[in-house]
Amino acid sequence: MTSPTLGSTIEWLRRIEDWLLAILVLILVVLAGGQIILRDFFHTGISWADPLMRQLVLWTGMLGALAAVRDEKHIALDVLQRFLSPLLQKIARIVTFGFCAAICAALAWYSYVMLGVDYASATPSSAFASLPAWIPETILPAGFGLMALRFVLRAFAPPAHTPPLMHSIEPSP
Repeated sequence: MTSPTLGSTIEWLRRIEDWLLAILVLILVVLAGGQIILRDFFHTGISWADPLMRQLVLWTGMLGALAAVRDEKHIALDVLQRFLSPLLQKIARIVTFGFCAAICAALAWYSYVMLGVDYASATPSSAFASLPAWIPETILPAGFGLMALRFVLRAFAPPAHTPPLMHSIEPSP
């Protein structure tokens, strides 16, 4: 059971994540639409819009993946879950989410190493304008690290979606 303060904090963070994701998608749509209109009708464009949109796609993808893990709406194969007893379902959940957490933790570590290489580079690449590429890339270790944490927490929490038990299937009339 969570305290009212913790519950309201979690809900507040959920809303911030959802709003940030919605704002990023809106910016992407406006920039892409603007670029199409500028190119087709005025034969021009915004020079920094395409590199910015690439970074926004990265951020939107990572934040969307975080939201999917948060709500347990990520890609999952739960065929076996339907045939397991409740105790075996809990064990399978801990094992599979633990595996997912380990993979995300490894991805967080290696993206952190990549970030360090980009940061220490003698000739740093730029994401767009004069912004160093390592700054927008910080979403990778942060996002994968948060996903690993969420998978660990979700492993021991009750499932958001309970699969129906398929012990006996009776034909419908």
